[in-house]
Amino acid sequence: MKLGIVGLPNVGKSTLFNSLTKAGAESANYPFCTIDPNVGIVAVPDERLDKLTEMYNSAKTTPAVIEFVDIAGLVKGASKGEGLGNQFLANIREVDAIVHVVRCFEDTNVIHVDGSVDPIRDIETINLELIFSDIEVLDRRIAKTIRGARNDKMLAKELDFQQRIKAHLEEGKLAKTIEVTDEDEQAWIEEYNLLTWKPVIFAANVGEEDIADDGASNENVQKVKEYAKDFDAEVFVVCAQIEQELAELDDEEKKMFLEDLGVKESGLDKLIKAS
Repeated sequence: MKLGIVGLPNVGKSTLFNSLTKAGAESANYPFCTIDPNVGIVAVPDERLDKLTEMYNSAKTTPAVIEFVDIAGLVKGASKGEGLGNQFLANIREVDAIVHVVRCFEDTNVIHVDGSVDPIRDIETINLELIFSDIEVLDRRIAKTIRGARNDKMLAKELDFQQRIKAHLEEGKLAKTIEVTDEDEQAWIEEYNLLTWKPVIFAANVGEEDIADDGASNENVQKVKEYAKDFDAEVFVVCAQIEQELAELDDEEKKMFLEDLGVKESGLDKLIKAS
């Protein structure tokens, strides 16, 4: 399974990727420092597997793995080729699901491309570019389907469905929120590989002070959680900077560090399991 880590520039994507994979993707305080996607393979932490290995004295233990792709930052106009838009959108089409990193921390030393921290605006900026890209895909599909729809009832049904999805997207809604009425429509929408149909996990990136209460007192985190309810999406609170420090420690040191922070499990472990 492959997941793409996405988000606006300077929200913590590459720092989070470094923590996940220890692959050392370049991270810097300016947009587009990740120009080519970085790919890393991550083992899924599972205490049950550790217990089985111990019980049966296994010579080899092979955990489940996930492939994470750190995808270049997105800006307004990406669907029209702004920034690294076309490359960004092509990279997302190749993943099975999306980890959407959202900035929920204030830091005057880390610039924001839009000048202020507003997680819902940031999410909607990316969603809008994904919607525009999906509309272009559907336009090509519709042009192809319409030629045979007059003499083929099944093609006529598919054409109606394609036009319904397009109208839904043009209202600013994601494909995943459209009602799919039967098996044919389910098969078609999966075949289209629409970006806004893919499952999403939101990673709310916070400062160290918000880790102990899992972002409960962070107003921006609460906004993201409320927003995510409409898409049946999970939200995980992480501090990418802390996670990067944890990634450099051995298991015992990591455990002590987490205890000092007042948490039992790192945000990344929860994120990997959810992925």
